[in-house]
Amino acid sequence: MVRNGLRLILEGEPDIRVIGEAADGVEAVALARELRPDVCLVDIRMPRLDGVEVTRALAGPDVPDPLKVVVVTTFDLDEYVYGALRGGAVGFILKDAGPALLAEAVRAANAGDALVSPSITVRLLRQLTSVSTPVPTPARRSRKPLSDREVEVVQAVARGRTNHEIAAELFISLSTVKGHVAGIQTKLGARNRTELAVWAWQSGLL
Repeated sequence: MVRNGLRLILEGEPDIRVIGEAADGVEAVALARELRPDVCLVDIRMPRLDGVEVTRALAGPDVPDPLKVVVVTTFDLDEYVYGALRGGAVGFILKDAGPALLAEAVRAANAGDALVSPSITVRLLRQLTSVSTPVPTPARRSRKPLSDREVEVVQAVARGRTNHEIAAELFISLSTVKGHVAGIQTKLGARNRTELAVWAWQSGLL
């Protein structure tokens, strides 16, 4: 029922096409590797192979050509969310987030952005930085300090802003935002925007 609902929502969007649907985690990995979709929506709890393992198999640090994975979760301080972060997920949305946010999460992932349901952004990051369980952080601290503008950009990323939103807030072009994000990731050794967000919270920038 949930999958049917998601499919109906997504197929109602003019720029989104659903090319595959899997009944369990094992089938999801096999189908995603075969079809190579632009974005994969992965539930946390699935039969045979859970969403954490699926995310790691499709987007993990050891995957040579990773796919973009958006995790769908009820959250509720779900311990599996931390595993999905380490596994390379680029977005998180609640199952009851609504049709508009679901579609935007897919578009954001496709564009190289990350979208987290606004209601859980701060809660998630605060929880991540308060637990003793290892969380995804850049492999090393920057040898070069971040500029004032880079700090503003990484703070916006940590608040769950997309590149378009950051450009509007800071009155800079979209290409400039993308350049800053790429430069920050290089300086910090971060693999994705989620790691930048966690680093910002753990570094006390928010």
